[in-house]
Amino acid sequence: MKTVIIVQARMTSTRLPGKVLKKVLGKPLLAYQLERLRRVQLADEIVLATTTNQTDDVLAAFAAKEEIRCYRGDEQDVLDRYYQAAVMAEADAVVRVTSDCPLIEPSIIDEVIQAYKKSTEIDYVSNTLSRTYPRGLDVECFSFKALEIAWKNADKAYEREHVTPYLYQQPMFIKKELKADGDYSQYRWTVDTKEDYELVRLLLEELYLIQPYFSWRDVLSVLERHPEWKLINAEIEQKKLEE
Repeated sequence: MKTVIIVQARMTSTRLPGKVLKKVLGKPLLAYQLERLRRVQLADEIVLATTTNQTDDVLAAFAAKEEIRCYRGDEQDVLDRYYQAAVMAEADAVVRVTSDCPLIEPSIIDEVIQAYKKSTEIDYVSNTLSRTYPRGLDVECFSFKALEIAWKNADKAYEREHVTPYLYQQPMFIKKELKADGDYSQYRWTVDTKEDYELVRLLLEELYLIQPYFSWRDVLSVLERHPEWKLINAEIEQKKLEE
């Protein structure tokens, strides 16, 4: 079974354009994410899925520099982009992450993949069906077969733009969720606004130079020492599926 992590990315995000290549300590956020994804033990390949827009030429160049394959497709039909990237990579299982998660946790990704591989009957596993982990550690794993069914049948705009709603909303698929050992859903470590970026910048500056392989629990420890940092992006709301 070939397991492929597909990272969706574009430069024209609405709330913080160019966010994935914004730098902290001289390194783009996407480079931090790839560094962490390379520590996932149960994945065979990482693929970047970006758009054919000229504005995303820089992301294709970034992928080439990082020596990972890049698939370029439609900006709005991200489901098609994912499907075609999975076809290109000959994936049997697909791990979906978004490029605005520079603090993503390799061990959690491995747990999700492991849960998926435990049974041939499972179509979809994630840690987001009931949110217990901080936002920004989101990961989904699903079969190529399930992805292909969604690709053929999903017809709502939000199903095409957000890739997996068809998978977790349709009762035909067998789903499993991974939960944390407590409720950490109040934390927001994704980067979608300038406030999000400011928080992640502070966290990386605090942690990375001391221990580049820090865990998500190390992030929690930092926020316990600096509780005021959590307030930086506390008012930011996640965009709804239909937005």
